[in-house]
Amino acid sequence: MPLDAVCLSGVVRELRETILGLRLEKVQQPARDQVVLTLRGNKKLLLCAGASQSRLHLTGLTRENPAAPPMFCMLLRKHLSGGRLAAIDQPGLERVVILTLEIVDELGEPGRRRLVFECMGRYSNLILLDGQERIIDCLRRVDMEMSERRQVLPGLFYHLPPAQEKADPLSAAPEDFRAMLDAAPDGTDAAQWLLDRFYGLSPLVCRELASTACGDRERVWSAEDRDSLAETFSAWQETARGENGKGFTPWMLVKDGKPSDFSYMPIRQYGGAMEGTPWEAFSPMLDAFYETREQLERVRQRGADLQRAASSARDRAKRKLALQEKEYAQTQDRDRLRVSGELITANLYRMERGQSVLRAQNYYEEGCPEVDIPLDPLLTPQQNAAKYFKRYNKAKTAEKYLDQQMELARRERDWLESVLDELSRAETEQDFNDIRRELREAGHLKGPAPGKKEPRRAASRPRTFRSSGGFRILVGRSNTQNDQLVREAFKTDYWFHTQRIHGSHAILCAQGQEPDEASMTEAAMLAAWFSQGREGGQVAVDYTQVRNVRKPNGARPGMVVYDPYQTAYVTPSEELVRRLEEK
Repeated sequence: MPLDAVCLSGVVRELRETILGLRLEKVQQPARDQVVLTLRGNKKLLLCAGASQSRLHLTGLTRENPAAPPMFCMLLRKHLSGGRLAAIDQPGLERVVILTLEIVDELGEPGRRRLVFECMGRYSNLILLDGQERIIDCLRRVDMEMSERRQVLPGLFYHLPPAQEKADPLSAAPEDFRAMLDAAPDGTDAAQWLLDRFYGLSPLVCRELASTACGDRERVWSAEDRDSLAETFSAWQETARGENGKGFTPWMLVKDGKPSDFSYMPIRQYGGAMEGTPWEAFSPMLDAFYETREQLERVRQRGADLQRAASSARDRAKRKLALQEKEYAQTQDRDRLRVSGELITANLYRMERGQSVLRAQNYYEEGCPEVDIPLDPLLTPQQNAAKYFKRYNKAKTAEKYLDQQMELARRERDWLESVLDELSRAETEQDFNDIRRELREAGHLKGPAPGKKEPRRAASRPRTFRSSGGFRILVGRSNTQNDQLVREAFKTDYWFHTQRIHGSHAILCAQGQEPDEASMTEAAMLAAWFSQGREGGQVAVDYTQVRNVRKPNGARPGMVVYDPYQTAYVTPSEELVRRLEEK
């Protein structure tokens, strides 16, 4: 969920207790929409103004910074470095946090600067203000063309975003809330009603309040439902205000072992479908929640150029193959050319120079039907016959050449599709480095500039699993690694690969033993999961001993042939992947 206003207020309270009064020692901008303020005691405050990941919290993660700091980062360093964090404020229930720093300017005079963080999804922004509340600069400038209601530009006075036309949930008196609720018709969706009437509430919290008050129905039908919703809302107000010893409970929802959502209160609406876990503080929870998402986003951005290069090369290979197939189809009509040449030769005595069509009997067909043979009137009859024989011989030669070229084009197309399949499953930067090297060696990506050495990178390791029978199973991450697995495996190990669809090679390390049936099935299921058939039902997986797998001369990485082999039909399972994976 986005960091809503109430949850943001919990984060602000936590930060006040932790970093208020500390001096700012370092400013970094690891990404375009991220700023990290390092305070005394090595406390790192992350301000992320990303469209889908806007948030504010302390972070313990180390982020790679660009070689040259961006201009906004340099501006923050100039105005804020050495300043003391004097205040952290949140105006009302706005998704806005204002950091006030006491600084000493270039002339040695004390002053004040404010860094405003607007945590509003795709409208998120970071704005630096001077002592008179004028905008020095901001991460995203907003002019008249972008918004007529509110501009954010250097030199303008700063104003808060326009207020929503909804009620403040924290200031709503019980009698006012009940009066508003009584005016709602029977059957009203309680969650949607709360979302429409009050600002600062996220859809997740509204659904939680509705399910707590009204049960699974989540609709208001009776006076009892209204009473229950009013009591639930009042209890929520006490929590949000911190009254009667109540306070926020950082809460993370986990589904299938992956963080799915978070809140500032226990969430029970999903029952057993999601696991809820309380945290001691907001900052470590948000760090853990966004760590995987940040990594995936970085990986996606870094893999975008590889995706474009592989897709463009694959499309070129498809177009080239289509043209070759068209030319090949034309060569299949070459016997007509030979027959035309022989019929012209047989009728030379009847022909005259300048003739454009020869009507002759085709004695190569039963009944000797008459055919019309087009002629070039500028050529002699003998030259017309020679032209047809030349076209026939050319088509005969082209058939053999095109057959070879089409096979090469099909291999190139299949290999590029396998590279795109690898990219869809790439997880780490090392995975992308391997794929980048593979494309570069194939000539689809440029190498480093002349005189510039490519940085040395650690080789990636294959995915490693342990079967229920205790056998090790290795799954390749790239075509290059697939080749390496086959080369280094023992001849008696077992090799697995999906039939007729792209996927990773899997090696069951038999260690000279005969694997049990369960281990063989699990290896096949892993090969099916790390393939294009992941979402399928029954997936055909071929398997054989490594001794029967070989790489043809000149074949692209990952391309092999194998015989004899057997085929297993298995259903991919993510649960099995997590259970067998070696940590």
